[in-house]
Amino acid sequence: MTGQPQGALLVGSVNYDDAETTMREAAGMLGDRLKRIPDGEPGKRFHWIMFQPDVLGQTDGIERVGEHPVPLRMLDARPLRIADGVDPADLKLPPLGYAEAAEESYAVFRRLRGQGVIPEGTRFQVSLPTPLAVVGAFFPPEQRAGFEPVYRAAMYRELEEILDAIPHDDLAIQWDNAVEFGIIEDIAHRGGHGAESWWGDDVWAGLTERSADQASRVPEDVEVGFHLCYGDVAEKHFIEPTDSANLVRFANMVTEAATRPITWIHLPVPIERDDDAYFAPLDDLRLHEGTELYLGLVHREDGDEGARRRIAAALPHAPRFGVATECGIGRAPEGSTEGILRTHADVSAAW
Repeated sequence: MTGQPQGALLVGSVNYDDAETTMREAAGMLGDRLKRIPDGEPGKRFHWIMFQPDVLGQTDGIERVGEHPVPLRMLDARPLRIADGVDPADLKLPPLGYAEAAEESYAVFRRLRGQGVIPEGTRFQVSLPTPLAVVGAFFPPEQRAGFEPVYRAAMYRELEEILDAIPHDDLAIQWDNAVEFGIIEDIAHRGGHGAESWWGDDVWAGLTERSADQASRVPEDVEVGFHLCYGDVAEKHFIEPTDSANLVRFANMVTEAATRPITWIHLPVPIERDDDAYFAPLDDLRLHEGTELYLGLVHREDGDEGARRRIAAALPHAPRFGVATECGIGRAPEGSTEGILRTHADVSAAW
């Protein structure tokens, strides 16, 4: 490939109200650019993991923090804590909601594919948060180490249900890593003293070994990918990366530790970064042969023109990649989604 990215990836959330609209619009505008289509994470999943407190808050032994709800559309965004005297190992978590949503949306996917709306060979993409994300986002620091194995087991049960319900040759699993980069950057900017954000030993080994285990839980006849992210609250990163070095280091370590090939890796690109310095660390990216690289360089604010600037800056360091947004577009302003999807198509070539 010279001068133009090949293919596109929809990171996950899309600002439509239902799965069918997302799939129809994505297939119609991006059909031959997409190897996989998500459901757009509609309804209570619109803001990534923010629906999980409402789910986990139903558990005997888990309490909501704060007297009054914190409304976020239909959600209560209050954090959580394990009640005094409760052993985390004794908690019985309810279904987390990811498998149920995947099964419902896959039925839509299969119907649309049968009607010829979605091309044959396209896979159904299910995006899951890493267990660490929910634990790190909603539980107090002193409870995270004890609760993480409990929540991880619940998430793996969701994964197993998805694997049982959806034919493997139709399925792609994406693990979303965002809280991990909050921990990495917090520790880096606090001189190695990020005790409130990290509850393990070596941060890099701990985080990447977790992600490698998540990849390895997915059978090799199911595609697996990683979305690496610096957050998307109000379309802003929690911190702007200095360059892509930490993303490259994380991707390399997960690739090396995983017991199966990684199908794709997605790396974000901030809107203002069309300089060589941001992309130069990609020279050291060591992915499995055949792993697809997607760069999240599509931004609604500057469309085709901005994407092409960032593509030109990336090409000397990554001669083969596809395009994406830096995070999901589920929180993009109403009416902007079609333009964002069209930019993906305009700046990329078909597979």
